[in-house]
Amino acid sequence: MTAHLEQWLGLALRWAHVIVGVSWIGTSFYFNWLNARFAPPAIPSSGVSGELWSVHGGGFYRVVKYGVAPDRLPATLHWFKWEAYATWWTGISLLVLLYYVGARAYLLDPAVSSIAPVTGIAIGIATLAVSWLVYDGLCRSPLEDRPAVLAALGLILVTGLAWGLSHLLSARAAYLHVGAAVGTIMAANVFRAIIPSQRAMVASLTAGQVPDARRGRQAALRSLHNNYLTLPVLFVMVSSHYPATYGSPWGWAILAALFVVGVLVRHWFNLRNAGRRNRWLLPAAALGLVALAALTAPRGGATGPAGAPAQFAEVRVVIAQRCAPCHSSAPTYPAITVAPAGVMFDTPAEMHEKAQRILDRAVTTKTMPLGNLTGISDAERDLLRRWIAAGAPLR
Repeated sequence: MTAHLEQWLGLALRWAHVIVGVSWIGTSFYFNWLNARFAPPAIPSSGVSGELWSVHGGGFYRVVKYGVAPDRLPATLHWFKWEAYATWWTGISLLVLLYYVGARAYLLDPAVSSIAPVTGIAIGIATLAVSWLVYDGLCRSPLEDRPAVLAALGLILVTGLAWGLSHLLSARAAYLHVGAAVGTIMAANVFRAIIPSQRAMVASLTAGQVPDARRGRQAALRSLHNNYLTLPVLFVMVSSHYPATYGSPWGWAILAALFVVGVLVRHWFNLRNAGRRNRWLLPAAALGLVALAALTAPRGGATGPAGAPAQFAEVRVVIAQRCAPCHSSAPTYPAITVAPAGVMFDTPAEMHEKAQRILDRAVTTKTMPLGNLTGISDAERDLLRRWIAAGAPLR
């Protein structure tokens, strides 16, 4: 596969992933809002437990909800499942294309572990499968009736997974695999619990039987989990743009904390949809973000001990050898055809202008070069630090 074709395939998959993801999340958000807003019908109707009137796009809509089911099923019954399945498939395809095909650049980091690409890929695949099996087993255990304990245990397991992967894979890959594991759980909830429960309910009603209440409780539990996991997974989807999170030595703990922040925000929405006001959840989430920003702030960095003066002639060689193979108007690295994010280091002026970015990515978080494919050393990183500490002079 040529680099050009790989980029366009990546674009198509990412675009599709965003489209179907928006569809899934939008549907989920709408139905959660809908369930919280139903009111007893103004005119009682057989089997109807609630109704809701709304206006949108120039039309009025009346939605009714049945306590169990209508007397007879309609000829056409709409199911909401393909959005979840398509989101998972496009996400997994992106994971394979970016992190497995490009394992040496994206999946692995020699500074973290010396495992081979095939081992890293096996770890990634096993993470998705084992995460679902463990989660599904817990949901079917007696913890089903203790949602708070189940949620706390889930957070502990997510934190442990993030910690373990951060010692095996690159920081970005560790984050993405935690997100992929949670996304797999959410999609599998739809495929293995929610939709089968709905099908069983329809089949029971068609046969004039009473639906299995336990299957209904399982479906409701999994739906509730998907509701609260949505915002944390959305963060993971954009996390690769923010090395201050995954690039921190405590990246695994930061990920767990951001999961909590996302859950708090989602809980605020759920309470608000139910007409229950809460004044502390959003401020608590905001304070959590502020605290994480403070905790991840560079300690020392370019303002640390300067050491021997760094000559620009030396710095220029390091940047040319370790950074410019990708970040150039004419990249020489085989898999790169265009400078990532438009960042180029072809001229001294560009190097000076991007000095803070170099400090953040190559010195502080050490997330560049990707997978350290160009072999930058700690001594060279320190050279860059001393140069930037002196104001990034060009002579």
